[in-house]
Amino acid sequence: MMKRLKSKYEILRQKIYIVIYGSNTPEGKLFDLVLLLVILLSVAMVMIDSVKSVDPKYHNFLYYGEWVVTVFFTLEYILRLLCNKKPLSYVFSFYGIVDLISLLPMYLSYFFPEASFLIAFRAIRLLRLFAILDLMPIIGQQSHLKLALNASKHKIIVFMYFMIVMSIVLGTLMYIIEGGHNGFTDIPNSVYWCIVTMTTVGYGDIAPITYVGKTIASFIMIMGYGIIAVPTGIVTAEYTNLKYNNSELKTRIVCPECTSFIYDLDANFCSNCGAKLLNTEKLQTDE
Repeated sequence: MMKRLKSKYEILRQKIYIVIYGSNTPEGKLFDLVLLLVILLSVAMVMIDSVKSVDPKYHNFLYYGEWVVTVFFTLEYILRLLCNKKPLSYVFSFYGIVDLISLLPMYLSYFFPEASFLIAFRAIRLLRLFAILDLMPIIGQQSHLKLALNASKHKIIVFMYFMIVMSIVLGTLMYIIEGGHNGFTDIPNSVYWCIVTMTTVGYGDIAPITYVGKTIASFIMIMGYGIIAVPTGIVTAEYTNLKYNNSELKTRIVCPECTSFIYDLDANFCSNCGAKLLNTEKLQTDE
């Protein structure tokens, strides 16, 4: 059976796919770098445009600059649609929705000037940075952190539940002690004060005036330091355990076609694109 030759369109689509998604190639690294710079530039222009003292001087420059960025993002969105074998899977994916949301405001503001405030939603494009970082080989340790967060989520949920209960109990107690005065007008406000104090934020808009209330407040403040340390300790412990005890993380295979990470070391073909895996594509991630 003769192997079917790829058409010029398929070859072009594959090349575009490698450039956009293949960050282990020179072209892919350059594309990620340009995309990173354009995203940061886009967000910076949105932030500057919101400053009333600056906007009158540079309004035209910022306006046309935003259109240039929008055209760049539009072309990128179209190329992602063209190079994906299943375009709809990208359109309805998390990053596909993020890309679309960052495009629409500028076009809507052209037809509906009153919708120009929606341009601020372009900042959501910053979420795309996580995808860029996820593709960069230099951030290989990121996989350890993801698994550590996933492994520790149940402990953190239990801890957060405990802290919510403590905030409600202590907030209610402060409402009773302070007698509804000096900001402690109801239980929700008292619980809000407890959370603000416990997290060491301390806005100062509500403060106890009784000696008993001040004593409890001091206890909550001291307890707040421990609250900050506990989640960090949980994640750090899981990170350490995964890094040194999970042998599956010590070597992984990178698909030469789509650069997906393959954790099944016995796999011969990529589960994402079906390309043949080479032993030379194995990378040590636990250095």
